[in-house]
Amino acid sequence: MSLPSRPSGAFSSWEIGLALRYLRAKRKEGGVATIAVISFIGIMLAVAVLISVMSIMSGFRSELLGRMLAFNGHMYVQGPVLTSPDRDAVLKKIEAIPGVYSVNPLNEAQSLIRVGSYTTGVMVKGIRPQDLAKTQYVFDSLSPQERESFGKGAYGGDRVLIGAALANSLGIRVGDAITVYSPTGADSAFGNLGGLEKTYFVGGLFRSGAADYDRAFMFMPLEQQQLFFGKEGVWDAIEIKVDDPDQVGALTPAIRAAAGPGSVVSDWRERLAAFYGALKVERVAMSIILGLVVAIAAMNIISGIVMLVKNKGRDIAILRTIGASPSAILRVFFMAGAMIGVAGTLAGLLLGLLFCWNIGAIQHFLEWVLQTKLFDSDVYMLDAIPALVDPVDVTWVAFWSLLMSCIASLPPSWNASRIDPVEALRYE
Repeated sequence: MSLPSRPSGAFSSWEIGLALRYLRAKRKEGGVATIAVISFIGIMLAVAVLISVMSIMSGFRSELLGRMLAFNGHMYVQGPVLTSPDRDAVLKKIEAIPGVYSVNPLNEAQSLIRVGSYTTGVMVKGIRPQDLAKTQYVFDSLSPQERESFGKGAYGGDRVLIGAALANSLGIRVGDAITVYSPTGADSAFGNLGGLEKTYFVGGLFRSGAADYDRAFMFMPLEQQQLFFGKEGVWDAIEIKVDDPDQVGALTPAIRAAAGPGSVVSDWRERLAAFYGALKVERVAMSIILGLVVAIAAMNIISGIVMLVKNKGRDIAILRTIGASPSAILRVFFMAGAMIGVAGTLAGLLLGLLFCWNIGAIQHFLEWVLQTKLFDSDVYMLDAIPALVDPVDVTWVAFWSLLMSCIASLPPSWNASRIDPVEALRYE
């Protein structure tokens, strides 16, 4: 009797069939099937958890950055263009660049506001009333009346917008008066009127989805902000928003050329460098930690294949005597372990993707069962935990799981290929 010749492919049919047969070994033959099931479940859960956590982190990153960038803008232009008589034409040139969808002048100044005996600092952001709609989350959170009131009143606009969190801390509502203090003041025939104070009225309360911004910023019509802070006719920067914030680097040369010589172009990655860096470090750290969990789960394959090799010593000896090569024995047991990894990885991918795609329904079901709020929309400005499935992450997880499964299968398979048939049959 001899074994069929192996085809030119990597694995022959008898090797694959024998590996599948060994995985179905009964309890009386060593309980290998039980160990295979345990290894399968471990890999499946580890892969599902890794995909779920990375998708949730990507979802939070996307939502948080989206809200921060919608509030702040993606790119900024400063330099001689801000005082150029052709600056309005420059705005149109920049807006015509493919990938740019919003361009507007911007002024910012630090100030103090006082309500009764309470005083706090704010950043007063001056924008044109027609540009308010470009600040997505702020504009969407305002009522039609609040939007209409912005920029109306004496001196070009005595109505301002403040964050709901700031209004709550001050105990004020729409229509209440606040006193704003300018450290510079406006210029006059007698010099700069430093320490200027003026009473404004709350025209609306915005909710940007980022509590820190809601507590720290106030919107004022651009012309009124320039007058009040002594910057009449002056822009601090040109604020630009683009279609894809992650591709701002590719647009920088075109924007710099449109802005003219001497212009300085910066983007959100520089202004939010600390926050952006923290997100990247956290993502890498979590990927490494959860990747180790997958590796540990894959190590269960070793114990299963070791037991399988021990129980099948007689079979290995017989196969060797009828012509099986050491490499064929290695492939049989390697495939047995790899099959566990492949099955666990595929099941884990399916489970993780189903969890991410239905995370909102799962959350609401648990809230109904437990009668408690798992994710407060009033705090996070979201109805459900965000989960963003990134194909790159899914591919990396699948590759890592399969790699660890193959690595775990290799040592016991190598030992099986080194078994001496004479020694194996001596004690049978």
